[in-house]
Amino acid sequence: MKRLEGKVAIITGAGRGIGRATARLFAAEGAKVAVLSLTPANVEAVVADIEAAGGTALGIATDVSKTDQIRVAIDRVAATWGGIDILVNNAFDPSVVQSSVLDLSIDQLQRNFDMGPIAFLRMMQAAYPYLRASGEGRVINFGSLAGITGLSPYAPYNMAKEAIRALTRSAAREWGIDKITVNNLLPVADTWGAAEANMPAPDNALARFGSPEEDIAPVALFLASRDSRFITGYSLTPDGGMIIDAAR
Repeated sequence: MKRLEGKVAIITGAGRGIGRATARLFAAEGAKVAVLSLTPANVEAVVADIEAAGGTALGIATDVSKTDQIRVAIDRVAATWGGIDILVNNAFDPSVVQSSVLDLSIDQLQRNFDMGPIAFLRMMQAAYPYLRASGEGRVINFGSLAGITGLSPYAPYNMAKEAIRALTRSAAREWGIDKITVNNLLPVADTWGAAEANMPAPDNALARFGSPEEDIAPVALFLASRDSRFITGYSLTPDGGMIIDAAR
């Protein structure tokens, strides 16, 4: 049997990069996948890919910084498939992630929080009744090792991603009684076209960026599956060993 057979998964930021890779893999492993992204064309392309491979997908163009759009998306998924078992929060706005601490404006910081921990919180709150009813709900939040290392010049991104880690731990503590696990992924992956831009390899033990398809999505699959049922409140770091330096 496929590892997610019969499960319903929602993935935000699923139009590209890690989100797209995760959506495709979850569908290949038997999940019905709701593909959420801001750009309709990207949503349609991912749904078409999944369906062409024999999977089941529902595309919903969604701005996760808008509470009303989150509610519409959650309600539509639950109405279509009868529930929600897995929530993957991955969306962010790459256009606003760079700034030094000195130059950081409140508006820019707010956008990072609106698309990050605030959006993740709202998605989790809206999905909670369905995750609880599932009996083995899974929440997978994408943070970033950048927040731990203080990557420069990404102050607003770092701050928002660290808030996601705190949200993850808090929800894991509160929702364990409901048999919902809540975990974090802190990947180091080529999601912004680093390879195409000839950027140097990251300073990690394996001296390369992770592949969304081969290195990151399989870890998300583990957290979504029954294999991870005794892991919650944790941050997994598919980062090629970069955490070694960060942990010193």
